[in-house]
Amino acid sequence: MNVLLVHGIFDTGAIFRKLERDLTQQGHRCFSPSLHPSDARKGIADLAEKLDVLAVKEFGNEAPIVIVAFSMGCLVARYYVQCLGGARRTKAFFAISGPHNGSLLAHLYPGEGARDMRPGSKFLQELASSEVLFGEMPLFTYWTPLDLTIVPATSSRWSRAIEKIIWVPLHPLMPANGRVRADIVQRIHEQKASHIENNDAGVKNYQL
Repeated sequence: MNVLLVHGIFDTGAIFRKLERDLTQQGHRCFSPSLHPSDARKGIADLAEKLDVLAVKEFGNEAPIVIVAFSMGCLVARYYVQCLGGARRTKAFFAISGPHNGSLLAHLYPGEGARDMRPGSKFLQELASSEVLFGEMPLFTYWTPLDLTIVPATSSRWSRAIEKIIWVPLHPLMPANGRVRADIVQRIHEQKASHIENNDAGVKNYQL
């Protein structure tokens, strides 16, 4: 599978180094771009538009992808899927410690992106109202009750997704956590197998 990894605020694509290694060893093609400005000072939509351009350059216009996103990157990736047409090619979405319902800490930082991440923001309301665009896409969310970056930590819960609680003491440790990585690798393997099976069925039907 083609795997698009989307980092969080103040991060780069290097945050996924261990997960990318695991996935590459399983035969997946990974792309973890570093988005700028990493603090989303121009807004989350701005980063999502840049992500769209980079994804097309890396994977082309039509190839199916799986998205793994961390922290603010979950909102960047959701905007890409829900508002920029990414839903048509995305086969599964994995959200690691994403502020789906905002974070109170966003009140302490300036910029449009921080305003987007404040609980109750217009941006978050728009995302919530267009979740139907995910359709039946498999969605997964991982969060830690000990999170001190997503405040309250329960803001990482996403009612539409299959949830896994991981007791990790610090927010930045989530993408590298062994349990998170193992679960994502296993589920992406299942998505790949399902995609191949569906393609084979399509070919057989066509040949008949």
